Amino acid sequence: MDFLDSPEEAEYRAGLRAWLERLTAEHDGPGMSTRDWHRTLYDAGYIGQTWTVEEGGKGLPPTYDVILTQEVARADAPSVPANPNYLGRTIFKFGTEEQKAKFLEPTLNGDIQWCQGFSEPGAGSDLASMRTRAELVGDEWVINGQKLWTSAAHESDWCFLLARSEPDAPRHKGISVFLVDMKTPGVTVRPIRTTDGHEHTCETFWDDVRIPAGNILGRRGGGWPIAMWALQFERGPADLGIVAGLLKGLHKLDAYAREHELDASADVRRAIAKAYVDIRVLDLNSVRQLSNRVAGHAPGSDGPVAKLLWAIGAQSLGHAWLDALGPLALTGADDGHAVSEYFYSRPSSVYGGSAQIQRNLLAQRFLGMPRT
Repeated sequence: MDFLDSPEEAEYRAGLRAWLERLTAEHDGPGMSTRDWHRTLYDAGYIGQTWTVEEGGKGLPPTYDVILTQEVARADAPSVPANPNYLGRTIFKFGTEEQKAKFLEPTLNGDIQWCQGFSEPGAGSDLASMRTRAELVGDEWVINGQKLWTSAAHESDWCFLLARSEPDAPRHKGISVFLVDMKTPGVTVRPIRTTDGHEHTCETFWDDVRIPAGNILGRRGGGWPIAMWALQFERGPADLGIVAGLLKGLHKLDAYAREHELDASADVRRAIAKAYVDIRVLDLNSVRQLSNRVAGHAPGSDGPVAKLLWAIGAQSLGHAWLDALGPLALTGADDGHAVSEYFYSRPSSVYGGSAQIQRNLLAQRFLGMPRT
């Protein structure tokens, strides 16, 4: 990351690094569950540190979250939980006082783990075509439908769910946001094993799921702008640790290639160099985004740029692993890391908005090109 720490940031970084070193030695990794890791970071004061004091945070600049993600990646510790930053802030901005009192503190400290019910089998990048319905019956909302690619739904307590509550309204104006307890009768979660061999995501089914009328976030039918506001914060690579994670993977590949003398091949060196350039471009774009945030500007409409660069960097790294190992990748000589890295990188150009959709957004918003 191309910025110089201030004296205060340098002191913060040194203290954080020392804390992570002690923790890693004590817990072997640290080897703990997602919830325990979240709570550990919170107890140490690292979760919500850039929230305003009014929101329950410390009011630190965004650079502190970037330093946190950098040092966590450097220590090879689990990723910093992202949901407190963007879902928690969304509840703070749009929620009622009762919702804030109920959800903010548990979201910060990890007592509540969230999943995000957006995509559906027929509504991924074209999210506004969703078919999951919510009908107000008396003092309850009754929800029916299916969601797909719901990350960590099998480990979550609550869901930030989008559903169509106004079936006769225009597509983008008939959607509401609901806060749903995942233990509610009628909710079924089925983990999906992806090509890298892990269960990162799930499909969820909602069959006559009844929730209190007060569990709607914001106004009825006003869910689309709320969801878009939340996604502004979800897609910041610097804050989510994407850049730090990719750079860590690149350094690991470079060290492996040198150790096994794979870098003697010009093709291997070229693949690693391409991955380096692609990740550095993402890195520099993240620095620009960070500078805007430090200057007090909210995340803008350049999110599609970051998403595209993120996918390009991740997939370049995945390809570089396979190019470096060649046929050895299929033998498991590297404990299967190259194949896993490659397959893990493939969906990066689909989830969170496909590359095609991001290019359409750039064409319309930046170049002023008409819809076809």
